[in-house]
Amino acid sequence: MLEELKGESRPGLGIGKDESVADHGSDYSVAPRTDFPVLLRPGRGGAALVYLDSAATSQDPMPVMSKLLDFQKFHYGAVGRSSHLLAEESTMAFEEARSKVARFVGVDTDEIVFTSGATQSTNLLAYAIGNASAGRGGVPAQRFRIGPGDNIVITRAEHHANLIPWQELCLRTGAELRWLDLDGEGRIDLATLNVINEHTKLVAFTHVSNVSGAITPVAQIVEAAHRVGALTYLDACQSVPHLVVNLHDLDVDFAGWSAHKMEGPTGVGALYGRKELLDALPPYQFGGEMIELVTMEKTTYAEPPARFEAGTQPVLQAIGFGYAVDYLSELGMNKVEAWEKHLTTRLLKGMTDIPGIRVLGPAQNIERTGAVAFDVAGIHPHDVGQYLDAHGIAIRTGHHCAQPIHYHFGVHVSSRVSLAPYNTENDIDAFLNALSDVRSYFGVKD
Repeated sequence: MLEELKGESRPGLGIGKDESVADHGSDYSVAPRTDFPVLLRPGRGGAALVYLDSAATSQDPMPVMSKLLDFQKFHYGAVGRSSHLLAEESTMAFEEARSKVARFVGVDTDEIVFTSGATQSTNLLAYAIGNASAGRGGVPAQRFRIGPGDNIVITRAEHHANLIPWQELCLRTGAELRWLDLDGEGRIDLATLNVINEHTKLVAFTHVSNVSGAITPVAQIVEAAHRVGALTYLDACQSVPHLVVNLHDLDVDFAGWSAHKMEGPTGVGALYGRKELLDALPPYQFGGEMIELVTMEKTTYAEPPARFEAGTQPVLQAIGFGYAVDYLSELGMNKVEAWEKHLTTRLLKGMTDIPGIRVLGPAQNIERTGAVAFDVAGIHPHDVGQYLDAHGIAIRTGHHCAQPIHYHFGVHVSSRVSLAPYNTENDIDAFLNALSDVRSYFGVKD
């Protein structure tokens, strides 16, 4: 695996021109550790810090933070509101960031709407569809209208942010909520595709589960949805930061994801929508800069994406989003995907060898990512997390905003380890060594 990842160096980002990946051994990471000062600080009690919670939020590299600080110091101004130098520079940087994000996922620039994150992306779409269902948007918006007798399909694997907005839309419109179920490994059970029928208006589903790590068979679900004329929405939060993703190739109609899970700032994300669909979708939030003409009697609205970006834009966050895309692009998402796959194999092998550890998801590294939730027999996840934290190892505990899939596995909460480009084999080994001692520390016998 290390030999496969050899390639050109990344000047200025931590790897010297003459160094190969293989030379780094178990300390190697695709994203150099020196780019992430937080990873060089000690953890609790002075232990070496091992950060394995990137599915919740990833760490930001110095190249992203430095560029963003430079922009804020010397170029910051209002976007799209003035003609002075700082405003022009800010507007150019903001729209350049939109283009970077679009290219990163293989779509057109005017198909990207900046949001506060994936949660707002999903809610934006749900509320706009609700507005269309109430008669807003005229003839072009009729394709979005939903009401009694119609249904929306989700899956049991969804994060709450891709479940509750659709529950609420069904409550407001009288539509029925249906769902694709899961198999024993937590994968989407394609035998339940028959819940998609001629009354289905939208199918919303995760690309990668934030609990099981299972990669969804997107092509089969999209084909089933489009066969009956339904639209599709992809929660790409756990895929865009870790896999090579081209949304046009996936043929989804809409998608949402967040910057803070891909080495970028918090408070910003993206909604992708096919241009012809965004053009037909009515706005959901109203205010400055999303208008075309305003009189005391009526208002007409701007073309997308501006139509969906009311108010003051998240200028710094969006520009930082663009810098994060630059960083990942320079790393090479093919290398990121390959390296994390290598680490995931090491992680799963080690976990399945430890007595009392149950992986909630595929135990083999096939069509899955490095988000691995697990249960330790006889010990509450919060105790597991605190024990690991005492050894400098940061993981996630709780229900991960995904209660239904936990119930599917017969638990209410779990622990979760998750990977990023800056993780190393040493990180995995440190986690496994500490995990192997958890049950004995709490006096739980096999």
